[in-house]
Amino acid sequence: ITVTSSAGASWTTQNNVSVHGGYIYYAYYFNVYFLLYIAVLLRKMLANKRNKLVKRQILFFIVTISLTTLFAFIPNLILPNYFSKTTLLWIGPLSAALFASLISYSIVKHRLFDIRLVVARTMAYLLSVGVLVAAYLVVVLGLGQLISIGPELNNAQRTFYVLIAFLFAVTLNPLKRVFDKLTNRVFYRDAYDTQEILDKVSSVIVGNVDPIKLQMGALDALHDAVKPTFTSFVLIDHSLGTLKIGRHAGQSWDPKNTEELAQALKRVHRPAVFEEVEHSQSKLRETLRKADIGLVVPMVTKDEKIGYIVCGAKKSGNTYNSQDVGLLNIAANELAVALQNAQRFEEIQAFNITLQEKVNEATKELKSTNKKLVALDEAKDEFISMASHQLRTPLTSIKGYLSMILDGDMGKLNKNQTQALKEAFGSSQRMVFLISDFLNVSRIKTGKFVIEPKEIDLAEMVGEELKQLTEMADSRDIKLKYDQPGEFPLVKLDDNKIRQVMMNMVDNAIYYTPAGGTVTIQLMVDGKDVVFKVIDTGIGVPKSEQHKLFTKFFRAGNAKVARPDGTGLGLFMAQKIIVAQNGSIIFESEEGKGSTFGFRFPLKSIKA
Repeated sequence: ITVTSSAGASWTTQNNVSVHGGYIYYAYYFNVYFLLYIAVLLRKMLANKRNKLVKRQILFFIVTISLTTLFAFIPNLILPNYFSKTTLLWIGPLSAALFASLISYSIVKHRLFDIRLVVARTMAYLLSVGVLVAAYLVVVLGLGQLISIGPELNNAQRTFYVLIAFLFAVTLNPLKRVFDKLTNRVFYRDAYDTQEILDKVSSVIVGNVDPIKLQMGALDALHDAVKPTFTSFVLIDHSLGTLKIGRHAGQSWDPKNTEELAQALKRVHRPAVFEEVEHSQSKLRETLRKADIGLVVPMVTKDEKIGYIVCGAKKSGNTYNSQDVGLLNIAANELAVALQNAQRFEEIQAFNITLQEKVNEATKELKSTNKKLVALDEAKDEFISMASHQLRTPLTSIKGYLSMILDGDMGKLNKNQTQALKEAFGSSQRMVFLISDFLNVSRIKTGKFVIEPKEIDLAEMVGEELKQLTEMADSRDIKLKYDQPGEFPLVKLDDNKIRQVMMNMVDNAIYYTPAGGTVTIQLMVDGKDVVFKVIDTGIGVPKSEQHKLFTKFFRAGNAKVARPDGTGLGLFMAQKIIVAQNGSIIFESEEGKGSTFGFRFPLKSIKA
């Protein structure tokens, strides 16, 4: 076929097409690109498997691409390349028409993208260009009358046209922005700034703890932005398992069957637009339709679902877009926490009122009971004081007679008798110490605890007391060591109370040291201080219990096992007696390795 143009040129076409090597490479490129594109779409579909709308859009797009590619692939690649057939090449361009048709259907049916944006931007561009072209013609034609235009342009004319073109090029973008705003108002009458609305909601949340004010402030901001027929909170009463209709904005909304609505909303775990609810969920769709609900957004905290934000249909007649759903979803997350906190604050306030009433009643009862307890405590102290005084007299007699028998004043004793009497004498001695502790505790509580210092030889006193404990130590296979100092200054201390402290510390060391151990007693002048120490190789005091050791009635756990009959008063009283005479307690211990107990007095404060 020979074709001749008006210019005299001619060319010839033949009915066959030559397929070169580059065509083969193009085929490979096409195949690889197609497979990669399908893979990207599938991955995106899997990533959005919970968003049914996006999933449908991607699936439809995959089908569209596959069909149109098939129409182009077979006649344009397979047949020419492998079968040298070119008669069906005309089918290839039809695939573009098929693609455009299917995509147009998807835009309408599946909201593939917001067609309003395309229309608005196209209109803005056409209006901008139209205005500029009209202005350009007016300026050129108007000013052209003043400038004679010949067959050829002179320099002044060229400069004029360049300036005009430059001026209109510069004004194109500002003019387009003006038309963008104009078309937005026409096509996006319900447009809003998401961040601005969220800021308003946040300011309401920060400024309120009252649930009612919180609901109303947030609803007003969201309702004004999204513009539905109504917006309402539906809260869950977890104690009853029912729904509670909260505050609303816009038209009044009163669903008739709240029980049916509650059952339907239980199945809503993410934002649900009525038009996007699957037909398979017919019960949910029907319930939303009956209740005139266009959008449901759950309000969920980390702990629980507290309710829903429900909206009616949009006043504009449009469906809810991704911006609306995103705004309400973010706001719902913030409001869920805020409403939960406000509800708890309200509960706490109510609880505080109830608690205060109960505290007042309990306080009255406690005051009355306390009066009775004080009277009983005074009676107890008086009884202990009286009983202790009465017990000391017979104990002194028992102790005296036992001492006389042991000394042989009433005849010779055999070994078993001597051992039994020594045990009885030791027990009577401990009874004396125990009674003294009870008396002192009673005196501390009644304010009658008095220190009566007098001049004593502390070194000689320690030696005397240790003589009474030597036999007890021997009976327990404990080595008792005391190096009495040759010269020791006389001091002024309360004789009986200091004696009680020393004997208590040595007695404890003997009892809490296993057989074969050693108890060492030291008395010395250390610099400017008088120091008394009892060092044992006993069970020690657990580190976790050392801070409570000098409190009244406290005994360490291992001490209770070793000596169940202790009272926990000895160390308590020892500290009171030492501190009352301006001294300080010495204490060091390591569990399983032994303890050191003692006291320290400044020499100048007690020197006789």
